[in-house]
Amino acid sequence: MRHATPLSAPGWGQEIRATLALAGPLAAANLLQMLTYAVDVIFIARLGEAQLAASALAVSLFGLVLWALTGLTGAVAPLIAEAIGSRAPSLRPVRRSVRMALWLAVIVGVFGMGLCLLLDPVMQISGQQPEIRKLANEYNNVIIFSMVPMLMAAVLRNFVSALGRPIFATAITGVGIFVNALANYAFIFGNLGAPELGLAGAAAATIITSLFILGAYVAAIRFDRRLHRYRIFGRWWAPDWQRLKLILRIGTPIALTITAEAGIFAAAAFLMGRFGAAELAGHTVALQLAALAFQVPFGVGQAAAIRVGYFYGARDPLGVKRAGWVALGIGTGFMALTALAMLLFPELLLSIYVDPSDPANAALLVFALQYLVLAAIFQLADGVQAVAAGALRGLQDTRVPMWIAIFSYWVPGIGMSIGLGFFTPLEGTGVWIGLATGLFFAAALLIGRWYRREALGLTTRASHVIVTPLPQPS
Repeated sequence: MRHATPLSAPGWGQEIRATLALAGPLAAANLLQMLTYAVDVIFIARLGEAQLAASALAVSLFGLVLWALTGLTGAVAPLIAEAIGSRAPSLRPVRRSVRMALWLAVIVGVFGMGLCLLLDPVMQISGQQPEIRKLANEYNNVIIFSMVPMLMAAVLRNFVSALGRPIFATAITGVGIFVNALANYAFIFGNLGAPELGLAGAAAATIITSLFILGAYVAAIRFDRRLHRYRIFGRWWAPDWQRLKLILRIGTPIALTITAEAGIFAAAAFLMGRFGAAELAGHTVALQLAALAFQVPFGVGQAAAIRVGYFYGARDPLGVKRAGWVALGIGTGFMALTALAMLLFPELLLSIYVDPSDPANAALLVFALQYLVLAAIFQLADGVQAVAAGALRGLQDTRVPMWIAIFSYWVPGIGMSIGLGFFTPLEGTGVWIGLATGLFFAAALLIGRWYRREALGLTTRASHVIVTPLPQPS
């Protein structure tokens, strides 16, 4: 099979072009996904401050679980890249890896739904207001049903991207925005003949959108000749336990790494809720902007995992080096631009989510402007840690980065958030300083590990020999 991506080490200019060609559509898809969430925020904000705060609490837990489990099943990406990079026949290992990742998406998705039902006890322990708790539970009890289709779609996105079709992810996610907006318009306010469900209608719109996106990936794979030849849906019931264990071994540390990072932001939402609805709403809007900017280096990190994985499979340390450093340069450069935009045009950026001229948003805007300055400060660190983690995943190095993340976010990070937020007059600003501290620690430690990758033996390809009896069809 021929591949559009060269597997021999290209020059620096060629690597930049190849990385941009892969990272561009992935980053665009990530941004479009965030715009899908932004559509939810825009519609929910019209219901009121309490509904926005309640949805923020529910999404904090739901998003944490979803993102972690996406990382777990996302271990399929470096495995696909390694199989292609090795230049050995790749149809069977790719097919079986994707199949087992889809199995895993269903299994852990059901488990994740159960975890999300712990939202009410968490809100009680964290002292959230009764009205906010009631609204959050109403939203959460519906949105959890989008968990499994979202995870399955994420697996298929990894497959099409590693096979040189990242533009499919961009196109499908882009169309999904319009589906989500239409469903929100219909089910929140009772338009187009739909029932008026209020906050629960926003959750119903998420379910509809997730099912549409999953169906679109299945159709794209079925009708694209290159992708269809892998027949990833054939014999979907046939297990490959060794490959499933391999995905779990690589993916579990990724999931825990994401939990450590996303968990500190979820915890921050609950900490902010102790200061009041206006503080929490301002935090939510400012964090949405920071998260929107993060999607580009996150996409570059996804591309780095694939590009590094290609050369890791080909046993090409020079290719590994160039792929990693090019991705780090691209991700860091972009975050420098977003940090500058946040410092120079904060009100313009915030107007994406709220109307700055509306007196009802006055308190929210005061807090959001304060937090956006701190978001600008930690942009560079956030970009570096995201891309460095992706490059290390391309080397299938996930265990030590997991411990780096756990330490960085939950010792200096959350420690400073609690200390400055509750034991000084800084309150919400103190919480954000803690978030920045955790990100800077993670970035420094991850980039140090990438720099020492050869000394640590990370570029030596592991041996994943999975023996299957020959009479068994794949």
